[in-house]
This record gives sequence, structure tokens and C-alpha cells, in this order.
Amino acid sequence: MTFHKFAISALSLALAFSLSGCGKTEDAGNVIKIGSVAPLTGPQTHIGKDNENGARLAVDEINAKGLMLGGRKVKLELLGEDDQAEPKAATIVAQKLVDAGVVAVIGHLNSGTTIPASRIYHDAGIPQISPSATAVAYTAQGYNTAWRVMANDAQQGKALGRFAVGKMGAKKIAIIDDRTAYGQGLADEFEKAATAAGGEIVAHEFTNDRATDFNAILTSIKGKSPDLVFFGGMDPQGGPMAKQLKRLGLNARLLGGDGMQNANFLKLAGADAEGVVASSPGLPIDSMPGGPDFRKRYEAKHGPIQLYAPYAYDAVNVLVDAMKRANSAVPAKVLAELPKTDLQGVSGPIKFDAKGDTTGGAVTLYEVKDGAWKVLETVK
Repeated sequence: MTFHKFAISALSLALAFSLSGCGKTEDAGNVIKIGSVAPLTGPQTHIGKDNENGARLAVDEINAKGLMLGGRKVKLELLGEDDQAEPKAATIVAQKLVDAGVVAVIGHLNSGTTIPASRIYHDAGIPQISPSATAVAYTAQGYNTAWRVMANDAQQGKALGRFAVGKMGAKKIAIIDDRTAYGQGLADEFEKAATAAGGEIVAHEFTNDRATDFNAILTSIKGKSPDLVFFGGMDPQGGPMAKQLKRLGLNARLLGGDGMQNANFLKLAGADAEGVVASSPGLPIDSMPGGPDFRKRYEAKHGPIQLYAPYAYDAVNVLVDAMKRANSAVPAKVLAELPKTDLQGVSGPIKFDAKGDTTGGAVTLYEVKDGAWKVLETVK
């Protein structure tokens, strides 16, 4: 009889561990694991930590208030992983998080890592909410697990293309992109919009997201006499590009997307940042409904906001809002509630369309004046 009881207890314990690890059955234990993935090493570390810190602030605040699911108090645990902004590393850490029993993932940061990782989360039935991956392809795959809380590249590229021709007066435009899912996707959408608005594309050149020397590309472009250069890529490349553009005497404005619109670009480009224009999905932080208060709380713990922290914060709250409606952290139950999201986030009202994109996403244009990003206009 004693052995029989021991065997039953051992079996029950094994089953409990199995349920907590798979993430697909009923909740087991009072700790709810959520993944957070971004580049935490390499040239984009500053943006990656910004994402993780935004998510961590939300988790800390939710835990401090207390969260009840299924009649019991639970605690959120954020598991941060580094995908190095590399697609292969992204799939490795995605599988690692699935194996660790996460019920959802906030991330990844880059479109080029978010897309390959999304298949792993889809196959595991785990919700993935990206705060910053803007490539149209991410939510076009038909995965019911893929969501994002900011405007996509089609929305941003259209705003940039129209602004370049209509407001900046660009007639001859050269394009450079870094061949990542983000950079290429944004550049292609920009090209379509700029052409439709009457601009002439005189060159479309390619680099990569590790390059820092653009002299050959810019010299080739200079011979085509563009009045505007558009760059689809991130600030570690955009900063040096701005300096080299001026050094070569290329008489053209530099325009970019959200990958450039941050404090690190200003640091890298120095005085040559002056006059550069870039966009960022969403409203300026101080115009966001909860922006000023979020800034105070975030900066008290983590220092200046780099870029996407408000969206990472909102992504966690969207997830937990769905958990509350489901009264469960079981991924399948949470996924059934995500399409019903109607939440007032820090960044603004959040609802999703049938693909998992936010509806009515705004895009804001900024220009560097006196060494700081200044708002030009917001397009909704």
C-alpha cells in the first residue's frame, strides 16, 4: 500500500511538471512564464534592452498590483533572450523559450528575426506579440499566433514616400536598404509610394546590417545627382551614412524610418545629423495618451527611452488583458481572446484587424534640429 501511494504521488508530480512545461494544457503552478526576445548584444543592444525594459516594467507593475487567474494569485516571470538580430539565433532562442514552457512571447524586435521565429511559436500554439517588427510579411503568413502593436511598413512606407515628394520636394531619389526583412520591406514600400507621388527613383543600392563604410555606394549615387537619399535600415548604419554623405559633398537630404529615429543615431552622426528626417510609427511619446507618465516611470528605473519601450510595455498589457478575459494563461484560451482586444494603451487605443495588425496606426515624421529630434507632423 505504501509503495502504491508513492507510485501515485510520483506519477502526479511528473504530470504536473509535464503540464507546466508544454504550455498548451491547463495552468500548472502560480508562475506564468513570458518570453521577451531582442538583440541584447551587438550594434542594436541599446534598442534591444529598451524593448526588454519596457516589457519588464509592465511585468513588475502587474505583479505589484496582483494578478488573479482561475481563482488563484499568479506571478508573471519574464524570460529575456538575446537573438543578436540574427535569424538563425532567433529560431534557436524561440525553441528554447517553447521548451522552457512560456505561455507567450513579446518580440522579437527585428522583422528579420520575428518572421522565422514566428513559425516555431505557431507550431507550439503560443501567442507572439511584437512591439517593433513592422514587415508586412510577418502578419501576412496567416498565423493566428502573430500580432503586433504598431503600424506596419505599408503604412510607414506610404507616409514616407508621400512626405518625401509632397513636403520635402524630392524629385530625384536614391534608395539604399540593408536587405533585412525590415530594411528591404520599408524601402520597397517607400519606393512604391514615392513613385506614385511623382518622384523619380534614380538608384536603388544595397548594403547589409553590419556595414559601416558606404563610400562606394554613395560615390555611385552622387553621379546620379539625387536631391534625396532614403535609407531602409537601423541607426548603426544610418549614423555613419549621414557623416559619409556630407563628407563626399553629396547635396541630398537623408530620410529614414524608425530604425534611425532615436538618440543613438544623433550620437553616431554628430553634427551631420542636422536636417535628417525620419519617421516612427505611432505618436510622439509626449503626445501618447499615457506617454508623459510612462516616461517618468520608465526613466526612473531604466534611463532615457530609446525607441520601442512604450510598445513593449503595451504588448505585455495586451497579453495580460486577454489572459484576464480568458481567466487563464493557457495559450489556446488567450489566443481566442486576442482578436477581441480593445485596450487603451500608453501608445493609444489598441485593436486588431483580422491579420493581427493594429488598426488606424499613426506615423510621425521628425527632423533633427539643433541636435535633437523635433516633430514635423503626424499622419493617421
